Amino acid sequence: MTISRRRFTTVLSGSAAALASPWVRAQSGKPVRILVGFSPGGSTDVAARLLGNKLKDELGVPVVVENKPGAGGQLAAQALKAAAPDGTTLFLSHDHTISILPLVTKQPGFDPAQDFVAVAGFASFVNCFAVSGGTPVKSFTEYVKWVREASKDKSSVGVPAPASTPEFLVKLIGDKFNLDLVSVPYRGGAPMIADMLGNQIPAGVAAVPDFIENHRAGRMRVVGVLGSARQAALPDVPTFGELGLSGFEDIPYYGLFAPKGTPQATLDTLSAAIKKVLLQKSVSDTLINLGLTVDYMTQQQLTEREKAYTQVWTRIVKEKGFAPA
Repeated sequence: MTISRRRFTTVLSGSAAALASPWVRAQSGKPVRILVGFSPGGSTDVAARLLGNKLKDELGVPVVVENKPGAGGQLAAQALKAAAPDGTTLFLSHDHTISILPLVTKQPGFDPAQDFVAVAGFASFVNCFAVSGGTPVKSFTEYVKWVREASKDKSSVGVPAPASTPEFLVKLIGDKFNLDLVSVPYRGGAPMIADMLGNQIPAGVAAVPDFIENHRAGRMRVVGVLGSARQAALPDVPTFGELGLSGFEDIPYYGLFAPKGTPQATLDTLSAAIKKVLLQKSVSDTLINLGLTVDYMTQQQLTEREKAYTQVWTRIVKEKGFAPA
């Protein structure tokens, strides 16, 4: 017996729906929200929208990105804590909100160990130091000389969030190279970069993905990267270890988190879907082009990575005598 093309297509569609149906039935077909703690247009937002667009096909339900910028991701983290633990609300975050913010804030309004559960990690990245195109600086060595010789208003360095890894790095770079640098916190990488492009601020520290396109276009220049090795996307840019600042070889991570109490079967489904998405060449190529390293981590691996990173920054915060505000 032959099957018509239309009927064959219907059978395939029905099979796909059947495969997705356990998730759809469990979540009553509700869309999945991915919370992002920073403004639209930044690297975290771009990564969330890329993954969300592909996850909708794997899960069989709409996936929407909801930006809640402010306080270095604190608002988005608090929203995750308040969400139902049913797999329909996720938080896409890097190290700052999960590992560092609780160390530098007296009342963050959430405790990652008590309120969240890891779903999966999908990438790692390094922070870097960049100068605006309006400066004459071509290298970090030139930057050091320029700041020492320039007026005080040239010492401002933008950071995407207060009390963040980039802000600590500004302090450590200033101490190491005897520069009186002043951190200028923003509500995410996008507004900071806008000011750098407008030559409102001469330098900034953020993740490589925040700067990479403007660096390639010559609108700003990345002059130093963190991590143990030079970045494939920036082969001519030295590491800060090469420049004389060591101790920052442990690189940050990106991951997705859910409210504590989310069923393990739901977490497993989400993690498997994320892994399948990362195997798509268009996704991995886009993430790499953004300056990220594709780095799938299981729930357990992401949990261990978060704990290790938190331990590193607990030591750094203590050594610098930082008092939580």
